[in-house]
Amino acid sequence: MTIDMKMPAATTLRGTAEARARRIVHRTRGRSHGPITRLVSPSDVGELMKPFVFLDYFDIDPKHMPAIGFHPHSGIATLTVLLEGQISYEETSGTKGVIEPGGVEWMRAAGGVWHTGGAVGTARAKGYQLWIALPPEMESIESEAQYLGREHFRAHGPARVTVGRYGEGTSEVRAPATINYLDAALKKGEKWRYEPPDHHTVGWIAVHRGKLAAPEIVDKGELAVFEESNGALEFEALEDTGFILGSAVKHPYDLVLGTYSVHTSKQALERGEEKIVEIRKRLRAEGRL
Repeated sequence: MTIDMKMPAATTLRGTAEARARRIVHRTRGRSHGPITRLVSPSDVGELMKPFVFLDYFDIDPKHMPAIGFHPHSGIATLTVLLEGQISYEETSGTKGVIEPGGVEWMRAAGGVWHTGGAVGTARAKGYQLWIALPPEMESIESEAQYLGREHFRAHGPARVTVGRYGEGTSEVRAPATINYLDAALKKGEKWRYEPPDHHTVGWIAVHRGKLAAPEIVDKGELAVFEESNGALEFEALEDTGFILGSAVKHPYDLVLGTYSVHTSKQALERGEEKIVEIRKRLRAEGRL
C-alpha cells in the first residue's frame, strides 16, 4: 500500500530537480552509554542538522537507573517524546509531573533553567530527547515548560505531528514555526512520500523499530541525514517500522557552545551562564543541590 500525503498546492510548483527524492549524506549509530545512545551532539552531527543540534535515544529500566539530578541549560529548547513507559520531569520554571506513553514535554531553557527527571513506574521507558537551537529573539527570554499528553496530537497519514504542521495535523507545542518533528509508523510494504514545507532544507530520520528504505536502507538504531534541499523524502518499510523525522529551515547562526548551552553569540552565552549560576545559588540555598 502507498501512502502519498501531498502538501498544499504551493509545493507542487517546485522544479523537477527539487521534486526528486533526496540522498543520504551522513549516517550514524551514535555512541551508547548504558541505556542511552547519543546520536547527535552540537559539536558533530548537529552542525549538519541545525537547528536540531542534539539527540539521545533512551531505553531505561527504572529499577536500574536512578533519576538524573538537577542540571542546567540555556539557549536551547529540549523536546522529550516518550514512546513507552513513564518519565518524571521538574524544572525551575515551575513545572513538575510525569510524561505518560505518547506524551511530549517541551522545555524552553532560553535564558536559563535547571531541570531533573528520570524513568518511573515499572515499564521500560523508551523515547527520544531532542535539543533545538533557538533563534536570537528566543534564546535569552524567560524559560518555559509545556507538557502535552497523547490526546493532544493529531496525525496526518502515517505521521503524528509532535512539532509544527503537516497536512491536517498541527501541534500545540509552542516551538518556532520553522520546524516540523514527526513520529511516524509504517507497516511492512507501505510507502510514504514526505513533502517538506517550503524552505525546509534540513531533513533527517532516526529509526527505533524495523527497517526502512529511504531509498538506502536505514536500520533500527540508525540516524540518517539527507542532503540539504527542499525536495521530497521517500520511504518504504521493509519491516513494520517506527521512526522520527525532522525537517526545518536551516538555522543560519554559528553554534556558540557552553557545557550545557548552545547560543548564537558569545554575549548571549555569557548571559545564559550568568543566569545558570544565579539559579544554582538558589537551589543550593533551598537544599536541592
